[in-house]
Amino acid sequence: MSAAQRLDEARGLLAEHPVVDGHNDLPWALRMGSPRPEDGGKVRYDLARRDIAQDQSAHLHTDIPRLRAGGVGAQFWSVYVRSDYAGDEAVSATLEQIDVVAQLIDRYPGDLVRALTADDMEGARADGRIASLMGAEGGHSINNSLATLRALYRLGVRYMTLTHNDTIDWADSATDEPRHGGLTGFGREVVREMNRVGMLVDLSHVAATTMRDALAVSAAPVIFSHSSARAVCDHPRNIPDDVLALLPANGGVAMATFVPKFILPAAVEWTLAADENLRSHGFHHLDTTPAAMALHRAFEARRPRPVANAATVADHLDHMRAVAGIDHIGIGGDYDGTAFTPSGLDDVAGYPNLIAELLDRGWSKADLAKLTWSNAVRALRDAESVARGLAETRGPSNAVIPPVP
Repeated sequence: MSAAQRLDEARGLLAEHPVVDGHNDLPWALRMGSPRPEDGGKVRYDLARRDIAQDQSAHLHTDIPRLRAGGVGAQFWSVYVRSDYAGDEAVSATLEQIDVVAQLIDRYPGDLVRALTADDMEGARADGRIASLMGAEGGHSINNSLATLRALYRLGVRYMTLTHNDTIDWADSATDEPRHGGLTGFGREVVREMNRVGMLVDLSHVAATTMRDALAVSAAPVIFSHSSARAVCDHPRNIPDDVLALLPANGGVAMATFVPKFILPAAVEWTLAADENLRSHGFHHLDTTPAAMALHRAFEARRPRPVANAATVADHLDHMRAVAGIDHIGIGGDYDGTAFTPSGLDDVAGYPNLIAELLDRGWSKADLAKLTWSNAVRALRDAESVARGLAETRGPSNAVIPPVP
């Protein structure tokens, strides 16, 4: 079979079993501006300036025509705010992120539809629209308040990543100094309350100790909204094999990410050097402003950037399937949340290239349907079922973090 025929086969499969993507940072790009250097600055939710009904490839990884071309049937929009936002500032910024997702759904009703449940996702697929769900990226967004957690759920947030890049008062992050050895007692109560309301516990970004603690506590399936296999690329943002092996008993889903520095070992080393180059010039290592990106490009000219591709991601999925099983893997691209993307997976139109690569490796259509659609829908449905059961045995938790002595 030719490459073109294989790509047509992949597109046909996605027409029937579209992608549920676990993580897209379009709301942050609409707030702050794109990570792409061509972007001239902040957008601040000016949806006319970034009309995603039109081609936005000069500025964004995401627009509706490319979501359609990529076979995306459901998207968890990240309502992320930076982890240096703290307290009420983090909460209010998260609310603003939630609001822009609502604006997008209202602005493009022929293409996007609000989804709160697994049934809503299936209904959107039947209707030919893209189910739009939300995930809060980092427990700093609730400001240590379980009431705020419940409020986010009522506003439509269906997962929360327990941490972002920084360790918080009740959970250790993968990319910061540990303070708790995983989850604190309050952190475990956060997981229990998420189970009670039906919010998926997302373990991307958290330390391996936090992953294990959450899996030990959670009565509902967990997800990793955008993490790959640590055995394939040894980066702390990825999932160790012992944790992947726990997913079948939990029912959870690990959604492989496309971020090159998390999936390609050579890119890990390059990124460390590139980050240090930014810091040495007075920039934060995550800065994606035009000035910072110009420094990145100059660095890249001196030291070419290793480039991942669809095969790189497929290597992770092969390994994750072998360890966790086909029922426990998915896809979380992290588009518009990264400065660089793999070749062939440059933007949200690229998913057929990944499916074609997996078809070439002998993945069956039944297995691919689980990867793209069924596993993520099932995890949310199971979380809903657990919540219904817990509602009969416990009420809302009003736990607080004990005061420091």
